[in-house]
Amino acid sequence: MTHDATHPASGVRPAVPEDVPHILRLVRDLAEYEREPDAVEATEEHVRTALFPEQGTPTTFAHVAEVDGEVVGMAVWFLTYSTWTGRNGIWLEDLYVDPVRRESGLGRALLAALARVCRERGYRRLEWWVLDWNTPSIGFYESLGAVAQGEWTTYRLDGAALTALAG
Repeated sequence: MTHDATHPASGVRPAVPEDVPHILRLVRDLAEYEREPDAVEATEEHVRTALFPEQGTPTTFAHVAEVDGEVVGMAVWFLTYSTWTGRNGIWLEDLYVDPVRRESGLGRALLAALARVCRERGYRRLEWWVLDWNTPSIGFYESLGAVAQGEWTTYRLDGAALTALAG
């Protein structure tokens, strides 16, 4: 990374425990952007436990984007498994870059970091979803060669329905 007045030092790296408050801030910012500002229930402890458990293996992972030491973007992800390929993949749960840092290459750099994880570990897929109305993100993803999987419909079971099914 280089640094001068016109090109601030920036980069992408795996998250560390000290990033948890920044990741949660970015999650809240993303919820605001996605028109669900009151939907975030996660606390720093939830995020810390998922990313950096005291015992056992993490269930969730994250990379962060920094500019001059300030965390300005994140990619939160977890492993998937394809029975058809017999291999893992990455599900990108959230990708977010502060609006003032967009079009700086950080979103692409975050996705490239995950693509490298896939390649290095033999994972076959990097997948995510995007809201239908989010045309700026859709255009960005398609510019990278991502292809919409329109033949699939996402289902969710939560709340009372989840409780009822569980018995």
